Amino acid sequence: MAVRSITDLDLGSRRVFLRVDFNVPLTPAHGVADATRIKEALPTIRLALERGARLVIASHLGRPRGKPNPEYSMLPVAAYLAEALAKDVVLADEPAGDGAKKVVADLRDGGVAMLENLRFHPGEEANEEPLARQLASYADVYVNDAFGTAHRAHASTAGMVRFVAERGMGLLMEREVKFLGRLLGEVERPFVAIIGGAKVSDKLGVLDSLLGRVDAIYVGGAMANTFLKARGGALGRSLLEDDKLALARSFLKKAEDRGVEVLLPRDLVAAAGTRAESGKVVSAMNVPEDLAALDIGPETARAFADGIARARTVFWNGPMGVFEAAPFAAGTLAVARALAGTRGVLTVVGGGDSAAAVQRAGVAERISHISTGGGASLEFLEGTKLPGLAALES
Repeated sequence: MAVRSITDLDLGSRRVFLRVDFNVPLTPAHGVADATRIKEALPTIRLALERGARLVIASHLGRPRGKPNPEYSMLPVAAYLAEALAKDVVLADEPAGDGAKKVVADLRDGGVAMLENLRFHPGEEANEEPLARQLASYADVYVNDAFGTAHRAHASTAGMVRFVAERGMGLLMEREVKFLGRLLGEVERPFVAIIGGAKVSDKLGVLDSLLGRVDAIYVGGAMANTFLKARGGALGRSLLEDDKLALARSFLKKAEDRGVEVLLPRDLVAAAGTRAESGKVVSAMNVPEDLAALDIGPETARAFADGIARARTVFWNGPMGVFEAAPFAAGTLAVARALAGTRGVLTVVGGGDSAAAVQRAGVAERISHISTGGGASLEFLEGTKLPGLAALES
């Protein structure tokens, strides 16, 4: 893939349109609740400013459904960024139009403007050409540093790029491609994938693609319930996909034929519901009829940790249970700590809840790479061509 880095682009005194992923959670008082995504983009932003760019930053925030909504304004994000950079960040009052055009036109070398939420315009998610052309008119150079949205063909991630002569990826995007790309090539073995989350249907593509690369797959979260039932287990009131049992059996057979170990939970933590104050450890193949599995059990957590300790390459995507509820967080946190306890091992965490878990466990700095894109990282590993990356190819 021939994609240039921002380090290879001429930025001085030029309008640089920087697509970032500043879709951050906000506090009730409309401050930034978690600035991780903003901080991840700061090296790219600072590089552009050091080189004298006239920087136009653009992102979406939330799901305003194509209409302006003050609840999803970029104002708190612009305020946070201004403080982080110790310089003014001028926020346009719209993502595109006369107001945005004037804000961009007024930029001077080293200046920063931010467009209002891109999804305030219905043409963003629809990838409409008129909006794509309008956004492109604000740019001499296009840089995408939003890996978390690279799997979406939107106006700001794909449509506008063909109307800008120079294009490239930011430092964050470059790091994502480097680390995730390593998992697609030759790696040190054993190579273990840990896959969790709610639905088998959401992860079948990546599971199938991993079969040809890994030595073992450890399955947790609610998706494990479907596999357990496919093997004859009684799962009580646990969340599972009855219509995917045949696919689960087929996957287990393919894994067996290829010599890939699939390690399912041996025990589970079950309770009447997610608001329960505590759970009960039960056999993974025999969950009581009135209970639901909400986390992997301690025996399973130890088995997963033992396998991680023997691995040389590990990819993790998806929690082991309802980890946002304290009584059901132990399994997910155990995996995070096991990853952090490795030495000289390539450990890659695939965004979303898994990334939140390593942060919560306080071990983020001991992970080789934490992806900023959950869905994007999975599609990348499936071998799918991401629209946001494909658009940057020269």
